[in-house]
Amino acid sequence: MICEPSEDSLLDGRVRLFQPENGYRAAVDPVLLAASVGAVAGDRVLDLGCGTGAAGLCLLARVAGLEVTGLEIQSDMADLARKGRGNGHALRVITGDVADPPDSLNGAIFDHIIANPPYVLEGRGNCPPDPGRAVAHVETEGALGDWVAAALRWCRPKGSITFIHRADRLVDLLALMRDRVGALVIFPLWPIQGKEAKRVLVQARKGRRTPPRLAAGLVLHDADGRYTDEAEQILRHGAPLDGLAN
Repeated sequence: MICEPSEDSLLDGRVRLFQPENGYRAAVDPVLLAASVGAVAGDRVLDLGCGTGAAGLCLLARVAGLEVTGLEIQSDMADLARKGRGNGHALRVITGDVADPPDSLNGAIFDHIIANPPYVLEGRGNCPPDPGRAVAHVETEGALGDWVAAALRWCRPKGSITFIHRADRLVDLLALMRDRVGALVIFPLWPIQGKEAKRVLVQARKGRRTPPRLAAGLVLHDADGRYTDEAEQILRHGAPLDGLAN
């Protein structure tokens, strides 16, 4: 049970977010994930494993007229996501498992699927002691395939699928997407100029056959540790990521 959640904000106050004081807390990944989606008014978006709703709420704050649904396995986190607001708008949040979807999503189709799945393989890293953080960060064997299958199941033809993941899991993600999507873009997130990327955004279109491409990516920090001007525009002001949405 989550006690006394904190009320936080993203995008310079345009997003109101409730998070546990201890346990999983949103950082920059969901904000960057939301900035990667080329959604327009009237589109339907599904956020797989939405947590406390950070990515979906940032999308609602960025683009007016969207319908954003979050799917979250942890009921306490889902309850917090329902309380959040993006420019005054709430998510529709469904409690359920990506690998065993609830009946309420049967037959559902979305224009865009976004996902920030657990990224540490079970047994290959330190498991966080907090149960909520463990669920958010630790992937059981084969689970990434469930996330990709779910994204393909609920994405409309020619719709977009976007994952943010660790760079060292890129090969696993691409292997699962191979021959099932097209127009694939790999977008590195460089922590600082000259340093290896630790995160990547991977975006693709269902049913397209356009060849893949490697984008220039985004440098997050200057040498002094401050966010670059481009990153600041995205993380504070809700600007879209250039060079990714296709």
